[in-house]
Amino acid sequence: MQVVVAKDGDKSGNPFTPKGYLIRYWNKHVSNDLPKPWFLLNKASPLNAAQYATYTKLVADQNALTTHLQSFCSSANLMCAPDLSPSLEKHTGDVHFTSYGDKNFTNYGTKVFGLGFNSFKNYSDDGNVVVNSFRRYGRDSPRDNQFDNYAPDTNVPDQSFNSYSTNTPGGSGQFTNYAHSSNVPDLRFTSYSDHGTGGEQEFKSYADDGNAGQQSFKSYGTDGNGADSQFTSYGNNTNVDGSTFTNYGQTANGQNQNFTSYSFNGNNPTNNFNNYGVGGNGPSETFTSYRDQSNVGDDTFTTYVKDANGGEANFTNYGQSFNEGTDVFTTYGKGGNDPHINFKTYGVNNTFKDYVKDTATFSNYKNRTSQVLASLTEANGGKKVNNRWVEPGKFFREKMLKSGTIMPMPDIKDKMPKRSFLPRVIASKLPFSTSKIDELKKIFHAANDSQVAKMIGDALSECERAPSAGETKRCANSAEDMIDFATSVLGRNVVVRTTENTKGSNGNIMIGVVKGINGGKVTKSVSCHQTLFPYLLYYCHSVPKVRVYEADILDPNSKAKINHGVAICHVDTSLWGPKHGAFIALGSGPGKIEVCHWIFENDMTWATAD
Repeated sequence: MQVVVAKDGDKSGNPFTPKGYLIRYWNKHVSNDLPKPWFLLNKASPLNAAQYATYTKLVADQNALTTHLQSFCSSANLMCAPDLSPSLEKHTGDVHFTSYGDKNFTNYGTKVFGLGFNSFKNYSDDGNVVVNSFRRYGRDSPRDNQFDNYAPDTNVPDQSFNSYSTNTPGGSGQFTNYAHSSNVPDLRFTSYSDHGTGGEQEFKSYADDGNAGQQSFKSYGTDGNGADSQFTSYGNNTNVDGSTFTNYGQTANGQNQNFTSYSFNGNNPTNNFNNYGVGGNGPSETFTSYRDQSNVGDDTFTTYVKDANGGEANFTNYGQSFNEGTDVFTTYGKGGNDPHINFKTYGVNNTFKDYVKDTATFSNYKNRTSQVLASLTEANGGKKVNNRWVEPGKFFREKMLKSGTIMPMPDIKDKMPKRSFLPRVIASKLPFSTSKIDELKKIFHAANDSQVAKMIGDALSECERAPSAGETKRCANSAEDMIDFATSVLGRNVVVRTTENTKGSNGNIMIGVVKGINGGKVTKSVSCHQTLFPYLLYYCHSVPKVRVYEADILDPNSKAKINHGVAICHVDTSLWGPKHGAFIALGSGPGKIEVCHWIFENDMTWATAD
């Protein structure tokens, strides 16, 4: 539906709203009469005129604004942490929760005996800045426990799960998904199935497909007695995450333990795994895959089946890195009493300390070079490795932008939380520097060790870093700031463009009509990318020697137009790093090829009008 906007006002016709002001600002600072970029102007603050006046007065007194934070965040469409009440809920008996969120939880199914089972289907799903803790689940209860989804698809979750199925005399447990597809999580899981007797335990997925953030898992199956357990997936397909797993099956007695996949296909992960099966008493331990097909990163694995008594331990695959990182494996099978230990594949070129040869069988050490791995062929029988971080279509060559070309398109969907700009008059009065980060954390109720505080600090640091060689940069914390920066680089006769929608993502597309901006010549442009922050913040920069294109995107089967894309081609890549994902995907190296990519949803690029 086309929104009709009154002259110099928002859709209500009021010219005194932030959106009305932004429209007038655009008219004053952009010299052409081309159609207005509503995808940008609609990001203006949704405050009405009365709210605009009220919060403009409050922001002058930051203490006053802090006391009205929740109403301010709601009215202005910001991303703020909730102010949770201190009360902790307790539940006993046959309670089966379907959906629950944004509250702390003390006891669920604690000391519940008799027939039945405990189940929890959805907890805090699809939320922004989800802050909560789950203290105890199924403690001291012989019942079967099932937990389906904990905080999936959340932005900046700050969550603790202290205890799941601890001290259980029998009863099985299943935890299906924990924080799947979360963005910048801070996750803490303290204890899963510790001190249990009998009953199978299964944890299927922990923090897979996550983006950045920190996660820790302290204890799984410690002091268990005869309870078989399986951990299927931990931190797979994550991007720049930091994770710590402390104890798995420590001092367990007579149970089979299987850990299938840890940090598979991660991009620049920092992983620490301490203590696997330490002090265990048979019968078998199996660790199938650690950091397989990951891209760079830093990894430490400390202590595998140390001081174990009998039994069998199998470690199938460690560090078959897609691109070499730094891997350290310390203490393997040390101090064991006649354990049967087999280590099949170790695939990086760093260190392996304390490998006990007299109690273990070690085979197939593969010291692969980054050149072999980067070729994407020899390491996989002549086939390309399907690594998420160089997903098909993420980077492509300029020659692909021709009518009739069929090519893959990456996922260009915006995964950031929905937010709006603050009006400049309000944003300009809020602190915006690392030197004043304490004031900013106070305003947004961000505890020092919270993910909101980390998010704020990371954004400010990125905004304050020195520009790269040839780069001109600025962080725009209001739409007016973005207009000012773009026009300062390009002049007042500008056009801002973005890809029209997300259709075609994760599939093959056909290129239709292609138009080169500014005649398809090397030109100046300003690209703006979202940054995670309580209000809408963009990192805008101009880099030398680019060409910008518009292209119709067609369904390759019906040939129908489904999208209108904007792409930018970097002609000079000489200053890019040799391990940049573009060179892994396309081959070659810095300065040898041009590299193109699409403008993703809600990002944008500016150029002078043709």
